[in-house]
This record gives sequence, structure tokens and C-alpha cells, in this order.
Amino acid sequence: MTNLHSKLFSAADNLRSKMDASEYKNYLLGLIFYKYLSDRLLEKVVEIADESLEEYNTQEKQTQLYKDLLADEDIKNDLLETLVDILDYDIEPEYLFNTLANQAKQNTFQLNDLNKAFIDLSTKYGQFNGLFDDVDLKSKKLGSDDQQRNITITEVLKKLNDINVIGHEGDVIGDAYEYLISQFASEAGKKAGEFYTPHEVSDMMARIAAIGQEDKKLFSVYDPTMGSGSLMLNIRNYINHPDSVKYHGQELNTTTFNLAKMNLILHGVGKEDMRLHNGDTLNKDWPTDEPYTFDSVLMNPPYSAKWSADDTFLDDSRFNRYGKLAPKSKADFAFLLHGFYHLKDTGTMAIVLPHGVLFRGAAEGIIRKKLLEDGSIDAVIGMPANLFFGASIPTTVIILKKNRATRDVLFIDASKEFIKGKNQNKLSKENIDKIVETYRNRESVEKFSHLASFDEIKENEFNLNIPRYVDTFEEEEAVDIAAIGSSIKDIRTERAALESDLFNMISSLQYDEKDADWIKGALEVFKREK
Repeated sequence: MTNLHSKLFSAADNLRSKMDASEYKNYLLGLIFYKYLSDRLLEKVVEIADESLEEYNTQEKQTQLYKDLLADEDIKNDLLETLVDILDYDIEPEYLFNTLANQAKQNTFQLNDLNKAFIDLSTKYGQFNGLFDDVDLKSKKLGSDDQQRNITITEVLKKLNDINVIGHEGDVIGDAYEYLISQFASEAGKKAGEFYTPHEVSDMMARIAAIGQEDKKLFSVYDPTMGSGSLMLNIRNYINHPDSVKYHGQELNTTTFNLAKMNLILHGVGKEDMRLHNGDTLNKDWPTDEPYTFDSVLMNPPYSAKWSADDTFLDDSRFNRYGKLAPKSKADFAFLLHGFYHLKDTGTMAIVLPHGVLFRGAAEGIIRKKLLEDGSIDAVIGMPANLFFGASIPTTVIILKKNRATRDVLFIDASKEFIKGKNQNKLSKENIDKIVETYRNRESVEKFSHLASFDEIKENEFNLNIPRYVDTFEEEEAVDIAAIGSSIKDIRTERAALESDLFNMISSLQYDEKDADWIKGALEVFKREK
């Protein structure tokens, strides 16, 4: 844990005793985000004024400069226009995070001022609309009355204000933010699955999705169940023009949608490079206007979720080629087909699903068969158990492509590729490298991978259960009966010698008359056993 991570996480101490992680994450992440926006604006003011950050090296000095510039009517409008042009927002001096935090230090802070700050930013600039709704300043969990709630938030503001979030590049604070999300996910357990894919898994998926597309000048990524947005963000680590990535994501849960939006902004993603939507991915297709296909589709949808499976979806262009709809009780293939529909002909898709999609029959069997006949399934990777928060089951990552020249499928059994953790198993860099390189080389490796022809899959009746293709059986070493017999003989000889020594020792003991019966009894036992 870095110093930045530990400082950020310690700010949660005032909330941790009052509510569980799935709730207090909203307060801490929302406030960190607001501080970042506020501090970033102050630095930009110094830059616009053509002043030095060495001279204006405290937020008090920066805030005073901001106030002085706004007080000059000849400068004010130009300054605000420039700020909005560069940052896409402005914040009034009385609503700056450090202004509110200074009031907290002087015990003059009022919750209503923070609430006004959120409202002011959200109403003036659409990209922040609703982002602070989950920082519920009236929650009884913060305290039984306004005074107690005021005290709780005061303490959090004081701690956060001591952290230099802007002294780091956008990616660093973004990565720290994501670190916090992972910590909250760990604490929240089952409630975390909806918003976080462990970094190592998303790293592996992004690396695979980028293969062959690294040099694209413009790159688009889509995650229709985006959670905190981490899957999308990872792709830029593996392409040669990371600043040109366009992010497209959808999320049903409003709180999680807001979290993803904050996460992208903190990773330095500009308003023009993100297109995010708060909605139900399956019930209503999105996006339907251009662009609606993408270079990579990355997904970790909720496993075996329920959906309507209404007959009208048989006419939906996402599903109508496959003859059947995913069953109402298991939407896994509905998510897969939705993502695949939005994949470019030249793109790569990676999706995490439970193993059942590989072998379940009925409607799912029909969909799977059609995908295989079309050559759409490129690889099936069996992952270790207990990688994901709230889901101890082993999962599979399925890689899909369009217009492949062959219909073979690469099977990788990575179920033993992990480092055992206290609560969750993890993938090491070596584990990820092994999986990615095996995928890249597309070849059979004994007890790890197998490149199955279409005919082989057909012989298996389109069942993709990994053990049918990758034999990981370890034969036990042959038992040397002669060696065991010799060993037993040696042990018996040694035992006989020890018993003889013990008999002689007991026989030669000097003892009182009262112990005579015990000694005679012990000697009788030795005689019988001989």
C-alpha cells in the first residue's frame, strides 16, 4: 500500500464504524472526486494567470489569487470561459473543497454548504448530474441529528484535505481511486460483484483484446455491464495510442454508473472521449446510433441473472440469428450475444461467465452450437475458483471474434494458475503471462491447452466443457512393493532391538516392594509380545 493509498483509506475510519463498505465507499469516493476537481481548478487558475506554482505553493495562496482575479470585472468572464473551455467546469471560491475543509478545521463548517457545492456543480454542468446523489448528507447513519452528522463529515474533510491528490498525474490518483474501490469490494464481499472486476483479471482480458490491434490510431472499447469502468480503462495500457481511446459503457445500477464516471474522469478521460449510459443493457439495446460497433468488447456481467426473455426479443437484431433466447433464469448468453453484436468485424471480445454456458443444453445448447458453426468462439479459458468477490465458483473467459478463417477453438485450463490468498485467490504476473502467451501462440501445451478442430467439437456434440479437451490428469507414481517390504522389515528389526533394550533396562531396575507388581506386569507384557 503506497502512502497515498494509506492516507486515502485512513480517511474512511470515521465512517467505517457507522456503516458497511458498500455504503461508506459512496461518501469517501464522492468527496475524493470533488476534492480532485477543486484542486485541479486551482492549479489551472495559477497556470492561466501565468503565475508560478512555486510562488503559489499553497491552496490558500491559490484561492486568494482566484478571488482576486474574479473580483476584476475585466478579467472575470475571460477567466471563467477559459476554465470551462479547458476543464469543462468551474467552481465558485466559497464552494472549493479547501474552503470547506478550512471551515471544518475552524469548526464553522455547515453540511448545507457542502450540499450547495454539489448542487451548484451538478446543475451547471451536465456531466456531473447525479454524481453526488449517493453522498447522502442527511443519512441517519452519519449521526442521529444534524450536529452529529456535521461532526462526522467535518472529520472526514479534515483528513482528506491533507492529501495532495493533484500532486500526482491523473493516472496515479485514478489508480489510487481504483485501489480504494478494490478495498471496498474486498470488505463488501458479495455486494461487490456488481461494481468491481479484480485488476489481474481485467488486465489479462485487456491484453488479449488488444492483440493485433495495438497500432490502431483510433481505438474504441465497449463494456455494456461496466461496473466501476476498470475493464475499459485497462485496454489503454496495451495499445500504442492510449490517448485516442473512446470509452463506451452502460450500467444499470445508478450508484455504480456514477462511480464509473468518476473513475474515468480521475484517470484523465475527457468528456469528449466517454459515452456512458445509465440503463438496462438487455431490455433495451444501446447504443443504437453510430458508432454501435467497437474494436473491443469487455464484459463481466452478473452471473446467471434473470431477464424477461420476452418472445419479442426473437425479432431483436442482437438475438434473432440464434434460433432461441437465453432462458429467463440464466441471462448469460443474452449478455454474450448483446456484446458480440456490438463487436466490429475486426475486433476482439472477452467475457467472464460461469462454466455452465460451456455445457448446458436446451436453448443454451442451440445458441452455443450456432456460435461454433459460425466460428465465433475463438478461445475458452478456464479460470481458478475464488477470484471474484462474492463468487467462489470457477469462471470461464470466452474470447469471440467475427469472420475468422477457421472454426477451431483454443482451450486453456488455467484453473491451477493462481496465488492462494486469505480471502481471494489472485493471478500473478507469471500466471497472466502464461495464459496470454499461450493464447497468442495458439498451440497445444500438455496438461494446459488444446487447439480443438471443429470436427472434434462436433464429435463432442458442441459441449465445450474444458476437461473434454485438456487432460490435466496427473498419474500417480508406481508403488515399489519390494522397497516398501524391505522398509517394513527394517522397521520391525529396529523395533525388536528397542524392545529388547527396554526389557533389559526394566529387568535391571532397583525398585521398592510397592512397585513390584507393576514391574512384573510390564515384563510379562514384553514376554507375550515377543
